Amino acid sequence: MIDKIKSLVGQNAEELSKIRRHLHAHPELSFQEHQTMSYVKAQLLALRITDIKEMATTGLVVIIEGKNPSKKIIALRADMDALPITEANDVPYKSVNVGVMHACGHDVHTTCLLGVASVLNQLKNEFEGTIKLIFQPGEEKLPGGASLMIKEGVLQNPSVNNVLGQHVMPLIPVGKVGFRSGLYMASTDEIYVTIKGKGGHGAMPHLGVDPVVVMAQLINALQTVVSRSANPIVPSVLSFGKVIANGATNVIPNEVYLEGTFRTLDEKWRAEAHERMLEIAEGIAKANNASIHFDIRKGYPFLMNDPALTKRAKQAAEAYLGKENVLDLDIWMAAEDFAYFSQTAPSCFYRLGTRNESKGIISGVHTPTFDIDEDALAIGAGLMSWLALEELKA
Repeated sequence: MIDKIKSLVGQNAEELSKIRRHLHAHPELSFQEHQTMSYVKAQLLALRITDIKEMATTGLVVIIEGKNPSKKIIALRADMDALPITEANDVPYKSVNVGVMHACGHDVHTTCLLGVASVLNQLKNEFEGTIKLIFQPGEEKLPGGASLMIKEGVLQNPSVNNVLGQHVMPLIPVGKVGFRSGLYMASTDEIYVTIKGKGGHGAMPHLGVDPVVVMAQLINALQTVVSRSANPIVPSVLSFGKVIANGATNVIPNEVYLEGTFRTLDEKWRAEAHERMLEIAEGIAKANNASIHFDIRKGYPFLMNDPALTKRAKQAAEAYLGKENVLDLDIWMAAEDFAYFSQTAPSCFYRLGTRNESKGIISGVHTPTFDIDEDALAIGAGLMSWLALEELKA
């Protein structure tokens, strides 16, 4: 079966590249993937796949039934949205939508899942069970398209046994993939802070309340949440990436605005950290006669790879690619809304290598120069097809 899958994706390699380049050139932001959804639907219909349902406004769920379709149901997921980044690559498939770019590889994920659709639709008389393909919107923006699709029943009717997802990894050379069992990716919370004081002349700070000084105290004090309140064996990250204090060299502003993120891998500690941050913020504001609005917007949960499923998937990947091309991954403190699937059904989220130093393809995700070695397309489509078929037999 491996040889048959590799032959099918090999025959389709040129088409996969064409699809990926179209998607890359026409990116759409989270929950705005209307043209992308229409394009994906047209590709599926061209494959004579007609069991397609729209969901979460710009998402699709597709059913491919083999023999004895109720025996086992496996879901495969790809996200479709792009990022608000202006592309700097000089390539024929450069984004035509200024300020929007597929800088996280979701064009790759969607292309690979369309490749899977082609393979499995041709093999549907050779396997037992059902494959559910999830083309998901809005991974890059809260509340996350995964949560919306789950609420709308994407894992039901028929009820899914397991979920598999793959994501590009520019740190891994093309031809290789990576797996991690158990805890893999962090939860993510967004923090929005407004500190209000009383502005004035920089030469007379005693007549006002300086929110810039309060901000400096707050950022430093909040780091103790991670360094002194967290259990050292629980990974945690607290970072502030946006600070706005619109004063001048001699002008103390009336208010300061901050944005940041908190990430961890333990839900109990996550809740405790939220309380601790609020206590610190309110205490510092009170001590300085300032006022503070400290808003923590709870985001994606942590991502947990089911140990049994991940073990089987890794072994299947070794059979498909060779043991030397299957790597073990470390914990990754980035976040993914695939975590919602992992909190709902036994799931496995793995990494697809896309790096090629000889071609200069080395940029990280979420950068203006991100790109992939397109050899990864056939590998991703073929491997996911094989993993799905193996899991139907498990």
